[in-house]
Amino acid sequence: MSNSIKGASPLVTLVLVAMVVALVTMLALEKARIFQGGSSLRQHTDGSETFQWRMVTSWPKNFPGIGMGPENFARLVERMSDGRLKIQVFGAGELVPALGVFDAVSSGAAEAGHTGAYYYKGKISAAPFFTTVPFGMNAQEANAWIHYGGGLELWRELYRPFNIIPFAGGNTGVQMAGWFNRELNQASDLRGVKMRIPGIAGEVFQLTGGTAVNIPGGELYTSMQTSVIDAVEWIGPYNDRSFGLQEVGRYYYYPGWHEVGAMLEFQINLGAWDRLPPDLQAIVEGAARAINQDMLDEYTAQNARMLAQLREDGVDIRPLPDDVLAALNRAAVQYYREESERSPTFARVYQSYLEFMDMVREWHEISEYATYQWRENSASERLR
Repeated sequence: MSNSIKGASPLVTLVLVAMVVALVTMLALEKARIFQGGSSLRQHTDGSETFQWRMVTSWPKNFPGIGMGPENFARLVERMSDGRLKIQVFGAGELVPALGVFDAVSSGAAEAGHTGAYYYKGKISAAPFFTTVPFGMNAQEANAWIHYGGGLELWRELYRPFNIIPFAGGNTGVQMAGWFNRELNQASDLRGVKMRIPGIAGEVFQLTGGTAVNIPGGELYTSMQTSVIDAVEWIGPYNDRSFGLQEVGRYYYYPGWHEVGAMLEFQINLGAWDRLPPDLQAIVEGAARAINQDMLDEYTAQNARMLAQLREDGVDIRPLPDDVLAALNRAAVQYYREESERSPTFARVYQSYLEFMDMVREWHEISEYATYQWRENSASERLR
């Protein structure tokens, strides 16, 4: 103890100690506020409470399409709430790893996240149904199942034990089958191929003799360039060309059997959600629905533009042989059957998904599919 304090009166000493305790307490409270987030930071001009959230994502910061979805969501929420709810968006690796979003939101380390459910198949075996599954529903059908077919209720039931409430958060539409550095002529050519392909599709790929790995988007180019993997599926022309995959992949195959309509998700920590007043909850929900549709619109337009550009680049774009698709389909049926036997939860979600897909498919056969067929058959007769 310094001489000045030793010589001080008991009253002065007591005041100094109280000041130190108050300072330490203030610092501790500020640290807790920064970590917890979601708390009221100030009063709005009309006296209402204001909130600030952090959103972690699985995508590179500001990456076209999927990376801009959470940015657009944050801007829309702030505008609709007149600044009462502000969301700071972090790209993959800025606060948590690309595949660490679920844990961060679950624990409350972040109030919100943007990611894909199928990345967390290890936690919830049925989670991939809320992104996409092999030979499953397209974006239009998946949105209908989620919002008008009981899918959302199942989704939230599965996430509740993890302290998360999910919302549909965008869709990339039908994807490409991926980039391969080996030519595929028959099903046996899949054997020994090491491919970046997540979710149930990865399990199906392995049943055909391939090896599936799950690598974040930011590492795909280097992994292909250095032959760590032989093939990669990412999304489609829009994002694949942004990553430069045409520079490291020899053959570009279609169709995207594995991701017929890849739905992304906004995750909200339940505690942070419950602290919001009803009007802000409604704004979050409305903004999520808007971004969910907006992203699909963007991908539809930009994939078409970038496909034309890839053709100009001289990319070798090929259809998967029927034999390969048939083998993958058989493997998918096998996986669904075996996983349903292992997991009652998986079986329940699969049953809901399958029943809705069968119902909507009957309608689409005489609406969407029939129209597409006629449109393509008559394409040469249309006025240009």
